[in-house]
Amino acid sequence: MLRRLPQIALSYGQKLTLLAALPLVVAVALIAVLVALQSRAVAEREINLLEYQLIEAKKAELRNYVTQARNGFYFIYGSAAPDDDAAKAQVAQILSAMIFGDEGQFFVYDYDGNALVSPRQTERINTNWTGQTDSQGTPVVDELIRIARDGAGYHSYLWPKPSTGEEARMITYVTSFPSWRWAVGTGVFIDDVLASVAAARADVETSVQRTFVYIGAITLAALLVVFGTGMLINLRERRLADAKLKRLTQRVFDAQEEERGRVARELHDGISQILVGVRYALDNARRRLDQGKDGAQEPLEKGIGSLGEAISEVRRISRDLRPGVLDDLGLGPAIKTLTEDFAARTGIACDFETVVFRNRLDNDARIALYRIAQEALTNIERHAGATAVAVDLRGHRRGATLRISDNGRGMPATKRAAGLGLRNMQERMEQLGGWLRISEARGGGTTIEATVPLSHMLTPQSKTTPAPKVAAE
Repeated sequence: MLRRLPQIALSYGQKLTLLAALPLVVAVALIAVLVALQSRAVAEREINLLEYQLIEAKKAELRNYVTQARNGFYFIYGSAAPDDDAAKAQVAQILSAMIFGDEGQFFVYDYDGNALVSPRQTERINTNWTGQTDSQGTPVVDELIRIARDGAGYHSYLWPKPSTGEEARMITYVTSFPSWRWAVGTGVFIDDVLASVAAARADVETSVQRTFVYIGAITLAALLVVFGTGMLINLRERRLADAKLKRLTQRVFDAQEEERGRVARELHDGISQILVGVRYALDNARRRLDQGKDGAQEPLEKGIGSLGEAISEVRRISRDLRPGVLDDLGLGPAIKTLTEDFAARTGIACDFETVVFRNRLDNDARIALYRIAQEALTNIERHAGATAVAVDLRGHRRGATLRISDNGRGMPATKRAAGLGLRNMQERMEQLGGWLRISEARGGGTTIEATVPLSHMLTPQSKTTPAPKVAAE
């Protein structure tokens, strides 16, 4: 059975740090590769140039050796006949004596491939070497004779060193004595040149590897700085988030206690007193009935009227907590009912305008805008001293906007910062991804604009139940 690997859940800070570190690693890796490629390319050009210069110097040296040797016995060759064996023997003797360094010598082959001079490898003399090749299959004697027939030139091949017998790379320069049908030349081993080139390439590779190590160390240090900074920022943000969460929790508790206190006061000051009056009326009617007196109808009617008031008060409190019209008819009718109740209760003229929404708002947006309207009207009633209020609700290309304006005394900046209701409005909009704007007119009055984004507008196909046709939302 296959075992599922545990999934690693990354926090937001870790994801942010990883997102910041990944481009750095990729960029450094690309830089390292480019540096290595460029370094190797430049070094290879320099090494090839060095190798070319060293080999050219060797070639010039060989050509100089052959030229000097030829000048040394040219007086013999120049006056001798093609079949002058004595002159040939004299020249061969001179060439056999011309050795230099540890490995240098002159060689002579006739055009038939016979070795005539080979002072350091005498076993080759008087033997035909036609068709000889080195260990890599490169023709040796035949190619030397061909070059000599063409005049002069260079040839490179592997050849055993006379001192050790081990094969090494050799470059030879060969020229011809055409009247004698000789190929005369000398060679030099270039293993020292190849060793110098190999050492240079090794130095380049070491330098490139060292550069990789330096880049890796710098990258590691940068990553440690990034991760360390990310951890510090993450810890700081977590502390701030914890502190903000504590303040938010405390505000929620305060809001709950305030709402409970408000409901308790309304129950005590409204419904409780009405119910006490109802009980008193019922007790009065019962006593009169027990005593057989007339007039029980009046207190009963008064009690029934008080019960009606209690029922109305319960409905009002219930509507304030969660209006049923908001779920049944939508946001527009709910805010319209809210403004009508506000105008009837406070005597402040309240004008409500809206337009038909192209799409419907989702449940979260409806509740948020309704609570903002409720909180704004409450603030106007308690603090603004206004005589007129205008409420406007409409949809647009960016979403939906609720605008509430009054002609009151305005709102000081200290109240904006400290007001719990305004903070609740702001947090509701932040949760929906919208925004809240508060502005004041020059002549007095305050305007509150709450806008929810287009993402909270539902298409008609997404509605689960058909809604009745209303003027708004």
